[in-house]
Amino acid sequence: MEKAINIIKYSGEIEAFNIEKLKRSLRHSKASEQLVTEIAEEIQTQLTEGMTTKRIYELAYKMLKSKSKSGSARYKLKKAIMEFGPTGYPFEKFVGKILEYEGFKTDVGVVMQGHCVTHEVDVTALKAKKHYLIECKFHSDQGRKCNVKIPLYIQSRFKDLETQWLKQKDHSLKFHKGWVYTNTKFSIDAIRFGECAGLGLVSWDYPKQDSLKSKIDISRLYPITALPSLSKQDKQKILNNGIVLCREICDNPKLLNALEISTSKKERILEEADELCKH
Repeated sequence: MEKAINIIKYSGEIEAFNIEKLKRSLRHSKASEQLVTEIAEEIQTQLTEGMTTKRIYELAYKMLKSKSKSGSARYKLKKAIMEFGPTGYPFEKFVGKILEYEGFKTDVGVVMQGHCVTHEVDVTALKAKKHYLIECKFHSDQGRKCNVKIPLYIQSRFKDLETQWLKQKDHSLKFHKGWVYTNTKFSIDAIRFGECAGLGLVSWDYPKQDSLKSKIDISRLYPITALPSLSKQDKQKILNNGIVLCREICDNPKLLNALEISTSKKERILEEADELCKH
């Protein structure tokens, strides 16, 4: 039996390389099973003791990009969201867009009066009798988690605002709830507190059937930063113009005019965006 090769995760933990785990991650790209197996087996031949999962991801992405541009865009989804930084404001807009897709009327960056103090709320969402306040916690470090302090803090803010709302006749009949959205993960204690306190939590992989990743896959609201043909400079320029979705480019190709790029590159970008939006 071959000796297992240990790899280092983003968190710094060491674990034995598992080819099936790599295949599962590659399947998220919607690549064919043949291509998934081909890439996974090629990477297995290049493994060395102590190789990082970051390096494995880079190898897989490069191979996938050479075979399928839209597949590589879906594969880099988590990293693409991390490219929303450094401010995290594009992530707030992104969350607002997802909630709009789910039928909510949203506002981003709203100052509201609480019972004790005023609060700046990242996203407000209203649908029928549901009125949600969402705090967005963006991290550019994949290994960083939201610990229990985050939901504790958000719940106290929500309660201060809820107390003020209940004084208003037009708000008293609405169902109010606080939420925390993050692009990484929650600690076990953060999840326990959120569930106990009735605070909504959405992270990259939680809750399992309604996680951030699931919401993106269902809605096809892919981040503009996932497009392989956009340079880092292009992405930042587009984000600075308030554009966060590939769908925005699909709906209005003229938005690309803000970039100083060739016609052929624009066509390439539009083709990639269109394939993601319609997949």
